[in-house]
Amino acid sequence: MKIKTGIGQDSHAFDSENSKPLILGGIEFNHPQGLKGNSDADVILHSITNALCSVTGQNILGAKADELCQQGITDSAQYLKLALKDLDDWKIEHIAIAIECLTPKITPKMQALKSNIANLTNIEISDVGITATTGEGLSAFGKGKGIQVFTIITVSK
Repeated sequence: MKIKTGIGQDSHAFDSENSKPLILGGIEFNHPQGLKGNSDADVILHSITNALCSVTGQNILGAKADELCQQGITDSAQYLKLALKDLDDWKIEHIAIAIECLTPKITPKMQALKSNIANLTNIEISDVGITATTGEGLSAFGKGKGIQVFTIITVSK
């Protein structure tokens, strides 16, 4: 068996000038502001996509995602699907996600997040781990200015 580990990060600021919803992990959160970005700015799915890209060596977010946005495809699940195709015969074993933000509170939607991410990536819910922190308010994310997410993904073949 061969194993690889990928790491991905993404962060977006809250957007007070736009009325789009806050989407995290493909789940809509009841929050007065969405995140800045030309897509739905789903930092969780972007972080997972980047972690997959660190395994495959492909780059989805950037030119490919921008091209899709120009075509009106702003659902980050579509970018994740592109990254998943690049895995070929690699199998996802585990996804670990660390979220830093003051708001919204992540815990009330933790099971919905895990379930949706497991469904999108075709793995078991028990193979998705999520932690959330305010970081004691030390960063812009902990002060409520946006959301930052790190993802570590383990794949095997």
